[in-house]
Amino acid sequence: MHPVQIVDLFAGPGGLDVAAEKLGIATAGVEWDPAACTTRRAAGLATWEGDVRLYGPSAFPNADVLAGGPPCQTFTVAGAGAGRRALDEVLTFVDRMVAREDPEEVAKDLSKLEDERTGLVLEPLRWALEAIDKQDKPYRAIVLEQVPAVLPVWEAYAKAFQGEGYSVDCGLLRTEAFGVPQTRKRAVLIARMGSGSVQLPSPTHRTYRKGVPRESGDAELKPWVTMGEVLDRDSGFLVISNYGTGGDPKARGRRGSWEPSATVTGKISRNRVVGMHGEELARFTSSEAGRLQTFPTDYPWSGRDIAQQIGNAVPPRLAMHVLSAAFGWAPPSDEMLNSLRAWKDAPSEEQLTTQDKAEGV
Repeated sequence: MHPVQIVDLFAGPGGLDVAAEKLGIATAGVEWDPAACTTRRAAGLATWEGDVRLYGPSAFPNADVLAGGPPCQTFTVAGAGAGRRALDEVLTFVDRMVAREDPEEVAKDLSKLEDERTGLVLEPLRWALEAIDKQDKPYRAIVLEQVPAVLPVWEAYAKAFQGEGYSVDCGLLRTEAFGVPQTRKRAVLIARMGSGSVQLPSPTHRTYRKGVPRESGDAELKPWVTMGEVLDRDSGFLVISNYGTGGDPKARGRRGSWEPSATVTGKISRNRVVGMHGEELARFTSSEAGRLQTFPTDYPWSGRDIAQQIGNAVPPRLAMHVLSAAFGWAPPSDEMLNSLRAWKDAPSEEQLTTQDKAEGV
């Protein structure tokens, strides 16, 4: 193990932690969802089940890296401006916290927000400032990720962290550009204490464009990875999704097995899978859906709402690149990335989910 420990806020079923453990980094995850905690424990990941607001750096004195992906639902730009109002409010709170305004006053005003989840995005900042002010032990590195709509928050964080002595970079990353067989954009921030430069990881694969051959583009980058390359299906298939259609059957997205998956969401178990002649095929198992997120084939998905757990998770392959960049390490080797294919030497009976057993995985 490296002499590093990560405390992972909003840790979910373990996407970032899987990557960290494969890199030899110890992790401790804080997660409130009992279902995700069930999966984490089945995987052997250190887990604190509870609200991150009830914890702080003092509860994890050995951790010198902070990571997290707070809930994002209130930052959508859809609707009658609610998302924009939430964003404006959060940016104001960032300024107040950095100015070291009375925490009780800040907490009182946070309690007045229209949706309490909005304030959760401020938790990594609270932890980082408490580590500096109360523990006199700044985190060596900070890694945050969320949907693209949260990027303005990370940009405000970047300014705040720079004022505390960190080098910071933030921006949008596309998962397929790092070998994830899925198109998904993430807003990522990495910060490292000290004056040395820090940069987001550089792409290793070409980005996906509909109708453009995967061999086209930058010759120095690998082709994007397809669903067919990571799923053990006997023949080609199409995935028909309702994602982003508003329920309009004519707008259903389609991706072929020769393409990366569309964004994996909590609705992935509802996606139809059809053969090349239109025949209905078995829908994705939990293991298959997890593989589209680059979780190990034998990852022990457990508890309820497994599809939602998978959809909410950080792709471990992307996390491995992001963590390496945050620590100033070389990009992960192919051998290290390939280690994500299996969690244990072989899945045990108790590791296989009920769904996967029923479907013959």
